[in-house]
Amino acid sequence: MALMDFIKKQFIDIIQWTEEGDGTLAWRFPMRDMEIQNGGTLVVRESQMAIFVNEGQVADVFAPGTYKLTTQTLPVLTYLKNWDKLFESPFKSDVYFFSTRQQIDQKWGTPQPITIRDKDFGAVRLRAFGNYAFRIADPKLFHTEISGTRESYPVADLEGQLRGLVLQNISNAIAGSGLPFLDLAANQVMFADALTKELAPIFAKLGILIESLTVQNVSLPEELQKILDQKIGMGMVGNDMGKFMQYQTAQAIPKFAEGAGGGGGGIAGDAMGLGAGVALGQVLAQNLQAGLQGGGAAQQAAPAAAAAAMGVKPEDVMATLEKLGELKSKGILTQEEFDAKKAELLKKLV
Repeated sequence: MALMDFIKKQFIDIIQWTEEGDGTLAWRFPMRDMEIQNGGTLVVRESQMAIFVNEGQVADVFAPGTYKLTTQTLPVLTYLKNWDKLFESPFKSDVYFFSTRQQIDQKWGTPQPITIRDKDFGAVRLRAFGNYAFRIADPKLFHTEISGTRESYPVADLEGQLRGLVLQNISNAIAGSGLPFLDLAANQVMFADALTKELAPIFAKLGILIESLTVQNVSLPEELQKILDQKIGMGMVGNDMGKFMQYQTAQAIPKFAEGAGGGGGGIAGDAMGLGAGVALGQVLAQNLQAGLQGGGAAQQAAPAAAAAAMGVKPEDVMATLEKLGELKSKGILTQEEFDAKKAELLKKLV
């Protein structure tokens, strides 16, 4: 029986791995019913590394090259098997190959906005996405920590874990960069460098080297983007609230006049046509300017200008109050500003 088992065994002369496609990180050479002969050849191609594993213990690690398997080329395995006394041939050992090519275009992104601290805005929720590339740098560590004794280990089985590590460390990278959000969005390369620096030691614990990382976009959720646009608008007028309110009013006048002219503006739509709507916009702009700049002659000049622009009619005053109410509900006017203008307009009806 033992003789038949010996005859059935096949002796391996050449051990090598020819990759059939992309996406495989580790591959175990098939050793079932086969043994390695003394003097056999190990071929490790460029972009590969190989390790010999004896009874679950990693022995020798081979870089690219062609090796004749002897006690000289297998020093650790020789020690583990006590071959210094008597070399066994043929012998059995598990042989694993690892692809050290770059695994490129690995996607990452925030499925939900993440909250970070920001110098300019306080707490900010942002989105970001990009890609990265990695390679196996330490096959022994990768074998013991990740791939183990599996026949093959594909990239797909690892990408979810790596993507999670990227997302987990975004906040730390932003804090470490010291960049506020606006500078962060404008310096995506700097953000990518900070994130790469944060991830490098974490990937290294898995036997992996992160070769490159790109940040393709950094953005705010839509509702926060609108607030940012308003802040930018205020910055363009030197943070002058009066000028900013004039700008906002000017932007609202065409829509208001259009609604009034079409009869869809409530009281204003019933009372005025398109021309009256434009005139009312002039009154509103003057009133807002007077209320925000505050005090004295400016407040007294606004009603006079309003009267000159168009006759003070009850329906005009009601339309103005209606528009002011809309501005207050949107937070553009404060309650105090609204009450002051309301009292001023109602005096004209007396």
